[in-house]
Amino acid sequence: MKQFSFIKRKITILVVLLLFLFTVTFPILKGSQIDHSNGTTIGESYHYFTYQEMTDLLHELEDDYPDILKLESLGYTYEGRTIWMVKLSDNVEEDEDEPGVLLMGAHHGDEKPSFEAVLFFIQHMVHNYSKVNTDDDGDGQINEDPIDGVDNDEDGLTDEDPSEDRVREVINNTQIFCIPMVNPDGAEANTRQNRAPNYGPYGQSDEITSYGVDLNRNYGFRWFFPYIFKENYYFEWLTDDSSGIYRGERPFSEEESTAVKNFVESQDISISLSYHDFGEWMIFPWMHSSRWVPNERLFRSIGENMSRINKYELKIYGQYGTREYLIPRYFGTIGSSENWLYGRRRIIAYTVELCPHRAPTNPYIVHSACYRHVGVNLYVCERSWTVE
Repeated sequence: MKQFSFIKRKITILVVLLLFLFTVTFPILKGSQIDHSNGTTIGESYHYFTYQEMTDLLHELEDDYPDILKLESLGYTYEGRTIWMVKLSDNVEEDEDEPGVLLMGAHHGDEKPSFEAVLFFIQHMVHNYSKVNTDDDGDGQINEDPIDGVDNDEDGLTDEDPSEDRVREVINNTQIFCIPMVNPDGAEANTRQNRAPNYGPYGQSDEITSYGVDLNRNYGFRWFFPYIFKENYYFEWLTDDSSGIYRGERPFSEEESTAVKNFVESQDISISLSYHDFGEWMIFPWMHSSRWVPNERLFRSIGENMSRINKYELKIYGQYGTREYLIPRYFGTIGSSENWLYGRRRIIAYTVELCPHRAPTNPYIVHSACYRHVGVNLYVCERSWTVE
């Protein structure tokens, strides 16, 4: 009986301790939750933006912050949705002689954290640009723990006092271009591919045979390689219009990839991050080969610094991380945005795979991914100032 009473007391103490910890930590998490226009709270299952909610938000932000945010249409999808691009700059109506950074989300429509991270970053930037330096953690110091993955003030917490001055400096010295939903039709349908009809794998059928192209296989760099190295590059899947990685009948056959291409060719962009989901890792060109790129050291340096912030693995030799000493690597990806951005435009381009699993509904996981990549994006903007 005494033993039972002792165990009962220990359980009671443990429960009280857990309740105390919950009441202490919960307000901190709640205070830093994603600011959705639909009123989602941190304790609920996570609600991802719909295309219309995103559109409404971006127009609202343009109305509220016209001096630093400009909203533009890059074109329209097959189903008639606008492909929105947000520019952040202190002289937003001008093309300044400043480095450009491109952030993209939702090449694959079912990878929802990819567009949430870009939207979260946009909101963080505009909300903090004119804000006075704030003691966010109430310790009497200002901006002492920026979002960099390090406990700078050694208080046991990380990134809890982000710097408003840093936001101002980045916007004042960078032209930031954000395309949150490259694939809005796919985002609405919750499909990997877009929603355009296919007329056979090469467009030669008189009837619709399937719907959708994998936009991240539709960029025109080394397009002919799969014809030569069929086994290495999944030729049958790439050219099967019912496949999930069907690349389209020709390079830039899709409205969405063409919109990105036309925009990029009109700008001077130094660095690009394309957000995807999932796996918590990062890769850079080449996607089709394990050969080193001309800017290998720069890619590794920037990638390793991003890894220190987001704690993601930087995969040096592509997704599978092996050096094959081959041009036609096995399981290589042809037609990715990174390959084209670097191969044709010499833009330092990365893929960032967010979250531990596909489109999580746990708001803590989504918030963590979005928040830490504010720090990644800020670092990339700062790093762009020295990339030539």
